[in-house]
Amino acid sequence: MARPHQAIVGTLFDMKVARRSDVAPFYVMEVMKAAAHRELAGGEVLHLEVGQPSTPAPEGVLAAAEAALRSTRLGYSDAHGVRELRARIADHYLERYGVDIDIERIAVTVGASGGFVLAVLAAFDEGDRVAMTSPGYSAYRNIMHALGVEVVEVPVGPDTRFNPTPDRLEALLPLDGLVTASPSNPTGTILTGDELSTLSKFCEEHSIRMIADEIYHGITYRDEPAETAIAHSDSAVVVQSFSKYFSMTGWRLGWLVLPDELIRPVERLAQNLFISPPTLSQLAAVAAFDCRDELDANVARYAENRRILIDGLAKAGIERIAPADGAFYVYADVSHLTDDSQALSRRWLDEIGVAATSGIDFDPANGHRFIRFSYAESTADIAEAAKQLVEWVERLEP
Repeated sequence: MARPHQAIVGTLFDMKVARRSDVAPFYVMEVMKAAAHRELAGGEVLHLEVGQPSTPAPEGVLAAAEAALRSTRLGYSDAHGVRELRARIADHYLERYGVDIDIERIAVTVGASGGFVLAVLAAFDEGDRVAMTSPGYSAYRNIMHALGVEVVEVPVGPDTRFNPTPDRLEALLPLDGLVTASPSNPTGTILTGDELSTLSKFCEEHSIRMIADEIYHGITYRDEPAETAIAHSDSAVVVQSFSKYFSMTGWRLGWLVLPDELIRPVERLAQNLFISPPTLSQLAAVAAFDCRDELDANVARYAENRRILIDGLAKAGIERIAPADGAFYVYADVSHLTDDSQALSRRWLDEIGVAATSGIDFDPANGHRFIRFSYAESTADIAEAAKQLVEWVERLEP
């Protein structure tokens, strides 16, 4: 027999649900769930929906983690992370970008997502107006909504290379913040050094705090690498991650580069919200910066996957795509096939086992005309997915 207090749960009490939880789903996770159901039922799935490397962490990271497991207590670290890792991150900025950063400006975080939460809480108050591009990474939009920040959509497209411009921002003033992403999820577009410099100057002139998502740095396909925002602005916050280039998604580790005035606010917030990032991941991640050959081989594979996918999409008549200069995504206009990309995504999964993400995850207004494809999986899987898509489109023709 149930205990008395169990019997009345859900019958006598009408408990509230906080308004801040009323955010849109992260639809890519819904696609992943549907794909998992198909696999459990014995169906095959080609995963072009998941924005994560299909490779494990580098060998040096695995060796460092094993050593740490056997020799270290693995208690809490400082809220901003172990000093050895922060020092190695500072070295990374000097080596890769020629930018000398004080170690105190670096805060190691529980993934880039945890870092973004800390940055938003430290930089903005409830009701502040923060701009981000549409299309743009939906979790950032939803996080800011949950925290009471007003998200100001910046419509972008082929005419701006899917990047924000001062002209687009000028029309939306006043603004308290701007979230940039280079390379971008979902489009893969990159802000050039000149574009970053122009945006940084605009933000400083209008007292706009820039939060720069740079989590796909290292995964680019142009001769010039992506530049960091902190080379152009002393007030910008950089959000970075070990998940993408460093192939450590499940280790839940990222970092922030902070302006001086946000160091202590972020530290106090981190102490209370997270205590510290995962210590094992931190100790292992120190070795990640010495695994360039292995990691660059992953990028070479992404480049080949990118070529195969773009060629395959073109053969399927899907040719209007964003400039995929970095990351591992193709953001494609499929409006000639459907005005409901979510329904199209479901059809592809059900009919040919290809999982891809509807653009509604990234653009509430126009995403119904777009699909995001990830090409982070094996080259064989990307080639087979492209083949299946071509054949599916051919079957539509009379």
